[in-house]
Amino acid sequence: MNPSTALLTDHYELTMVDAALHAGTAERRSMFELFARRLSGARRYGVVAGTGRLLEAIQHFRFGDEELDFLREHRVVTDRTLDWLANYRFSGDIWGYPEGEVFFPGSPLLTVEASFAEGVLLETLALSILNADSAVATAASRMRHAAAGKPLAEMGSRRTGEYSAVAAARAAYIAGFSATSNLEAGRSHGIPTMGTAAHSFTLLHDSERAAFEAQVATLGTDTTLLVDTYDIEQGVRTAIEVAGTELGAVRIDSGDLPVVVARVRELLDELGATQTRITVTNDLDEYTVAALAASPVDSFGVGTSVVVGSGTPTMGMVYKLVAHQDDSGEWIPVAKKSADKASVGGRKSVRRAHTPRGVARAELIYLGDGPAGTTEGEAGDGREVLVPFVVAGELQPGHTGADGIAAARERHTLRVSELPPVAMSLTRGDPAIPTEYR
Repeated sequence: MNPSTALLTDHYELTMVDAALHAGTAERRSMFELFARRLSGARRYGVVAGTGRLLEAIQHFRFGDEELDFLREHRVVTDRTLDWLANYRFSGDIWGYPEGEVFFPGSPLLTVEASFAEGVLLETLALSILNADSAVATAASRMRHAAAGKPLAEMGSRRTGEYSAVAAARAAYIAGFSATSNLEAGRSHGIPTMGTAAHSFTLLHDSERAAFEAQVATLGTDTTLLVDTYDIEQGVRTAIEVAGTELGAVRIDSGDLPVVVARVRELLDELGATQTRITVTNDLDEYTVAALAASPVDSFGVGTSVVVGSGTPTMGMVYKLVAHQDDSGEWIPVAKKSADKASVGGRKSVRRAHTPRGVARAELIYLGDGPAGTTEGEAGDGREVLVPFVVAGELQPGHTGADGIAAARERHTLRVSELPPVAMSLTRGDPAIPTEYR
């Protein structure tokens, strides 16, 4: 049985429900919206990731005996609210940008329509998952483009929390990475795993040659030998002497990589190992990957940078109440007006406009009936972006599990290909397309 996710939230989410129940406003039909006011790190686009994980987490958002006992013991809420929480099941509707989609400032990535009490409880859970996963996916997407078609592997487990590592591997894979070093990510999400040996394996043996011989004897000549423990050139020569010219690859984890890679390629070719690949794994980010893309590197292994969002570990997303029904059932737009933190109230639908050649040119956000209502705008205005995730409490198919990941990965490739060339710039700047409210 999956553990409850109900306490993966903030204290004040429950006290708001407590007060709303006593005030008689808890059941007021409300619409919450998750969005980013700006693209953190001055990126040109963001990538949605974590939606499948969130939908799975919502299915397990239940207050069982252990959770209720904790809340009771610490007097977080009153007994009346404890009774209400004991029966909590999300019964509303959730729409949003499908996983792998790109987004821009103001994009309503998640729209939650339910009673106030049901909807407000999901705030922290939604933000904690989507902020982190989308930051990783955004960084990974930039790296994928920088690599110019060469494969990248995610290797950052030791640079983040143990469970965050699994989520990061999933997000990076959706954004185009080809494999991960994390075995739990392989088991949980079906992501291809990879890895051979670290420097400690070479240092364990009496010589580099002995280490290579042991690895090849066990893993075969198609393995990857780490050649920079001592002297790189000698390491390459020893690797070919041990494994022969059919050696799968050599890995370089140090040095002036553009210079070292060129010399290693030259040396491998001199030794007759023309098909032996070169992979590099030395504190890479999108900038170093871009610098090496034209060199004879065959693949990249990225660790710290990708799992921490390449310096932008969160996308700055917020979750705000944007509308609620009044006593007569009419929808009332509401919005925060604080300086630099203003939101746009009202129910919304979204279209992405393209040029005649299929290049995205604007994110069109229509204020009106919302995603489940009458579609605003004309069909020629562009493609509808929002899709239903949950309808009347029922999870819609295609967004979770291995199928959801595969669809997200394919979707991401397509959506990035539609962006204008400026989106691929690694310099800080404005979003690739403007967001327009209509």
